[in-house]
Amino acid sequence: MNKKYNIPDCQIKLMISLLLILAIIIAYGQVKNFDFVGYDDELYVTENLNVQKGLTVEGIIWTFTTFHSANWHPLTWLSHMLDCELYGLNPMGHHWTNLIIHLANTILLFLVLKLMTGAIWRSAFVAALFALHPLHVESVAWVSERKDVLSTFFGLLMIAAYYRYVKNPGFKKYLLVIILLSLGLMTKPMLVTFPFVLLLLDFWPLKRFQFKDDRIIQSDGVTCFGFKEFFRLILEKIPLLIPVVISCILTFLAQKSGGAVKGLVALPLKTRVANALVSYVSYVLKTIWPSKLTVFYPHPGDTLTAWQISGAFLVITVAIFLSMRLSKKYPYIGVGLFWYLGTLVPVVGLVQVGEQAMADRYTYIPLIGLFIIVAWGVSDLMKKWHYRKIYFSLFATIILTTFTARTFFQTSHWKNGVTLFEHAIKVTENNYKAHNNLATALDSLDLDRAISHYKEALRIHPKYVIALCNLGLTLCNKGNYDEAVLYFTKALKIDPQKTDTRMDLANIFFLQAKPEKAISQYREILKTDYENANAHYNLAYMLSTQKKIDQAEHHYKEALRINPEYSKAHYNLGDILLSQGKTKEAATHFVKSIQFKPDYVQAYNKLGFILFKQGKFTKAKVFFLKALQINPNYSEARNNLEMLMRTIESNKP
Repeated sequence: MNKKYNIPDCQIKLMISLLLILAIIIAYGQVKNFDFVGYDDELYVTENLNVQKGLTVEGIIWTFTTFHSANWHPLTWLSHMLDCELYGLNPMGHHWTNLIIHLANTILLFLVLKLMTGAIWRSAFVAALFALHPLHVESVAWVSERKDVLSTFFGLLMIAAYYRYVKNPGFKKYLLVIILLSLGLMTKPMLVTFPFVLLLLDFWPLKRFQFKDDRIIQSDGVTCFGFKEFFRLILEKIPLLIPVVISCILTFLAQKSGGAVKGLVALPLKTRVANALVSYVSYVLKTIWPSKLTVFYPHPGDTLTAWQISGAFLVITVAIFLSMRLSKKYPYIGVGLFWYLGTLVPVVGLVQVGEQAMADRYTYIPLIGLFIIVAWGVSDLMKKWHYRKIYFSLFATIILTTFTARTFFQTSHWKNGVTLFEHAIKVTENNYKAHNNLATALDSLDLDRAISHYKEALRIHPKYVIALCNLGLTLCNKGNYDEAVLYFTKALKIDPQKTDTRMDLANIFFLQAKPEKAISQYREILKTDYENANAHYNLAYMLSTQKKIDQAEHHYKEALRINPEYSKAHYNLGDILLSQGKTKEAATHFVKSIQFKPDYVQAYNKLGFILFKQGKFTKAKVFFLKALQINPNYSEARNNLEMLMRTIESNKP
C-alpha cells in the first residue's frame, strides 16, 4: 500500500496497467489498417493453404510434423490457424492478435518484476520501455513475427511460475516451469537461453545465492560468493535442458532442410564473430538512439574494420568487468548485462541463419536486461537528490514520450510492402534484399518500376538467385520471354537444384511454343524431384499436345499418386480415357475433379456429354445447366445443351 496517499498497491498496479495499454494503443493502434507486407507473410499466412484451412485435425498434425519455412514451431502455426479461423485473410485481425499479445507481455513483465523486486515504479518503467521502444516495432507490426511475441508470453509466464516454485518448492510447480518453457520453445527457439536467465534471477532479485561473510573469499580485495550454492542451483536447472536440447536439434534440422543455415565456407567463423561483436554494440547504440531502423540490415561480410571489431570487443570486455566489480553493491547491473548478452547468443550470428547482419526483432527479449539496468540505475543515481521522485518522473516522461512518438512513426512504415521497403532503401546502402522485396511489392502495381528495382538488386548482388528468378517472372508477365529465359538460365547456373526456377523456365518454353525444350526441363526436374506432382502434370500436358498419349497418361497418374486431390490432373486424365473409349473410368475422374474443385465447369460439361451419349438426357441436361450456371458464356456447354434439346425434340412421338 502507498502510505503517503493511502492507495492500495492493487489499485496502483491497475492504474499503471491501464496507462501501459493506452500508450501501446497510441503507438501501435494504426496497425488495424495495415496490410500484409509480403515478406514471409506468404509463407505463414497468405499462401499457406494448411494455415488458411483453420484448425483442423490434419492441420494440427501438420504443425507438429512440418519444417515449413525452415522452422519447427507448432504453436506458432496453431496461432496463425486460429487467426484464419476467426478472421480469414483479413489482415486487421492478424495484426490485432500480435498487438494483444504485446499488450499481455507488457503487463506480464510489469507484474513479474514487481512480484520479484517489490519496486512498483521501476518495474513499471521497465515495462513501459519494453512496450514503447522503437526496436520492438518489427516484432509487433509484422504478422510473421507472431513467434516473437508469443514465445515471450510463455517465457514471462515461465518466470512467474519459477518465482512461485522458488517461494514454495514442489515437483508440480517445477513441472509447470518445464511445461511453460517447452511451450515457449514450440513457438520460437529463442527461449533456449532461459535456464541461464533463471540462474541470473537467482542472483538478483531472488537472492538465492548471495555474498555472506562466512562464505567469502578474499582475492585482491574482490568479494566472491559460495560456490556450493552456485552449483546446487546449476544442478536444479539441468531438467530444463531437456526441452532446450530437443528444440536445438529440431531447429537445426529445420533450418538445414530449408537451406537457411550458412556454412563456414560461405561465412567463415572469424567473420561471424566480428559481426557478432559489432552487433552487440550496435544494438545498444540503437537502443539509446533508435534511428535508421529497418527490416533488413545487409551483412557486412569481411568489410568490418579492425578498429570496429577491437573497439566492440573492448566495450563488451570493460562492461563485463565493471558489472562484476559492482555486482555486490549493484547486482542488477550484472544481471541486466548478462541477460542482454546471453539471450542474444542464439540470434547474434555465430550460427548464421539468413543473410542479415542483425535484426530489430532479435532485441524483443534481450533489451529487457538493458531496461532493468536503466530503471534501477537511474533510481540509484538519484537516490541522494532532493525531489528525486519528481526528477525520475520527469526523466521517465521525456524518454517514454519520445519513444512513443518514434515508435508511432516507425510503425507507419509497416503499412504495406511498398512503404516498408521504400523506407529500408532510404536508411541503408546497397540493400539488395530491400530492392528485391520492393520490386515484389510493386509487381502488381507498376511492372517497369519493379523491373528497375530487381535490376538494382542484381547490380548490388549479381548472384542473388531470388532476384534473378523474380525478374524472370516479371519479364515473363510483361511478355519479354527471351529476356526472361536469360535470367532464369543465370539463376540455374548458380543453383542448378532450384526446382521452381526450372519449372518457370519450362513454362516459358511452353508459352514460346517450344515443346521439346519444355519437356526437357520437366524431365530434368523429375530426375532430382520425382515426387513433384506439378512437374508430372506439366510434362503430361506437353506430351499430350505431341500426341504421346501413353506417356502423358503415365505422368497424369503419377501426379495423382502424389496428389490425389489434383483436380486438373483428374480432368485431363479423364479426357484421355474418354478419347480411348473408357467412358466409365473417364467419368470417375471427371467426378473427382468436381469433388476437389466444385466450380470445374469443363468437368460438368464432360459428364453431361457422357450422359448424353448414354441416352440419359435428363441427367445430362442437369450437368450442362450447371456448367452454364457457373459460366454463362461457356459456348461448348451451350452448344451441347442445344444439341441435347434438339435430340429430345426429335425423339418426341
